[in-house]
Amino acid sequence: MKINERKPPRIFQVGFDKEKIDIADCGSVDLSANEQLTFITPEGGEYDVARKNFGFYATPSLNGRLKRFNLRAALVKNRINQYFILLVETGKEALFHDYIEKDRQELVCWLDNDDNLNAIASAFQHGDK
Repeated sequence: MKINERKPPRIFQVGFDKEKIDIADCGSVDLSANEQLTFITPEGGEYDVARKNFGFYATPSLNGRLKRFNLRAALVKNRINQYFILLVETGKEALFHDYIEKDRQELVCWLDNDDNLNAIASAFQHGDK
């Protein structure tokens, strides 16, 4: 693993209209295959990213480890039809809903429960081969 800290951080704006906010890009991490990086919240939540030779595991299991670490995955669509997976800390759903409403985004579905995940799996049973 190689950490590339950016000092000072690169500041850029995201969002639309009057709702733009500044983001500080603090650096990057280079992972080799089969290396993992874990992000930790003050409340004890954990979020892992694991590098594989084909790409990344972008999250721990959505309905397993991620859920046990008090994070909920949500599929969200913005106003220009771009899709994102957001991770919401359990108990902060109201803040999440306020954010997506203010930013004119739409919650497509929660990706942390078996019913929704099984429905998605059934809809795309054969996948992209």
